[in-house]
Amino acid sequence: MTATRGFGIDIGGSGIKGALVDLEKGALIGDRLRIDTPKPSTPSAVAEVVGEIVRHFGWDGPIGVTLPAVVKKGVALTAANISHHWIGTDADALFAKQLGRTTDEIAVLNDADAAGMAEIRFGDPAARIGVTCLLTFGTGIGSALFQDGKLVPNTELGHVEVDGHDAEKKAAASVKDNEGMSYPDWAKRVNRYLTVLENLIWPDLFIVGGGVSKKSEKWVPLLDIRTPIAVASLQNNAGIVGAASAAAEGLRH
Repeated sequence: MTATRGFGIDIGGSGIKGALVDLEKGALIGDRLRIDTPKPSTPSAVAEVVGEIVRHFGWDGPIGVTLPAVVKKGVALTAANISHHWIGTDADALFAKQLGRTTDEIAVLNDADAAGMAEIRFGDPAARIGVTCLLTFGTGIGSALFQDGKLVPNTELGHVEVDGHDAEKKAAASVKDNEGMSYPDWAKRVNRYLTVLENLIWPDLFIVGGGVSKKSEKWVPLLDIRTPIAVASLQNNAGIVGAASAAAEGLRH
């Protein structure tokens, strides 16, 4: 039996990743292709890279694309760690034109929302009960919030103020690298951020993801908060899987 396949692209501040996805297993089919995010990361420059990735795989079906932005009805309303020229851009129309598709064949959504949707569907069943908050630690901090498995779209909890600073400016994984921080020192910042967040939304579970989740053993055990913490089962591929699923189901937020 042939697996139901989809295609997802995850656009981040440092890299753009795409892959074929097994929609039944929530897993990548073969290797993903990653290309550095162009600088400046304008809509036209990013769209060209997305086109290159799609052509590489020869995919001709629906395509899901994530953006590090608030996305409503296919339009980007913010821009985090990408060019401010994205603000107000009809991303659905942009990618449809670049890829020779109709807008009905394109699903553009917030990157963390896509990752969260994948984790809710294919990860720990406990995440579908109560209030679950997925956080992706990368160039910035993305968030996805769920109540009994239902998404509250476009939360921007990475921008909560912590001790007078935008949270992601102090606790994103990129900050650890840029400042040459050890995992224990960085974990203290993450712990402080999570403490503020749990007092704000009182979640039943945090799921931590992003590229740094691949080394979760170096920092997650150092966190000391009241809320249970799980590591994203799909790690840094969750955005691709969630985007592909959204496109296959015609979901757009």
